Amino acid sequence: MKEVRYFYVPDAAMQQELPEEEAQHAVRVLRLTTGDEMVLMDGKGSFHDAVITEATKKRCCYRIEASHPQEKAWKGHLHLAMAPTKNMDRTEWTVEKATEIGFDELTFLRCQFSERTSVKTERVEKILISAMKQSRKPEKPQLNGMTNFKTFIESVTSVNSDKFVKNKYICHCYEEDDLGEKHLLREVLNPGEDALVLVGPEGDFSVEEVRMALAAGFQPVSLGKARLRTETAALVAVHLMNLANAI
Repeated sequence: MKEVRYFYVPDAAMQQELPEEEAQHAVRVLRLTTGDEMVLMDGKGSFHDAVITEATKKRCCYRIEASHPQEKAWKGHLHLAMAPTKNMDRTEWTVEKATEIGFDELTFLRCQFSERTSVKTERVEKILISAMKQSRKPEKPQLNGMTNFKTFIESVTSVNSDKFVKNKYICHCYEEDDLGEKHLLREVLNPGEDALVLVGPEGDFSVEEVRMALAAGFQPVSLGKARLRTETAALVAVHLMNLANAI
């Protein structure tokens, strides 16, 4: 009995053929052929049982036999906004593991102390998809490219913006009294509600950026007593959001 394979096909119910890269993997690597079964993930919340109707060197066509809408394992919309690390491998590791845990949206931030100011989103997108398939997640996290810190803050705090978020948190390492009392993120998350957490670069957010966020309604938070690397802090933040909203 062959293992059922999973493939990512956007709008799978409206298509009849695997995307080129997925088709190559199915036919050339896995050696699937006509009549073999597979499961299609549309990244929007549904799995689709399908049978291969044609398999050539360049194409893999299918017929959907049944569709199965899935429920997320958590409530609310979980959004991580992080400054990517200088070593992109570390950020890519975070992206992979955060997708396995479960979250909804990722934004890369360009901050005052950022050591990396650009990201190849095409590569990150592939990592998201691979992790989504591996962990059998019904929805693919939304990926946003590099965004200026100030621009991002303004977009999520304007009540007239479709990106407005009520529960907003910023992680930073400063202890100054005028930067607000920090509570543990796990203690202030509101179960079942949308959440946005900011994680800064390896040199932390600047004091000016923290003040800008606080003035815009962000709550300062701590992830605990340990001093964490950027990629570790980002993963901890996703994990805490997911646990707080788990169904």
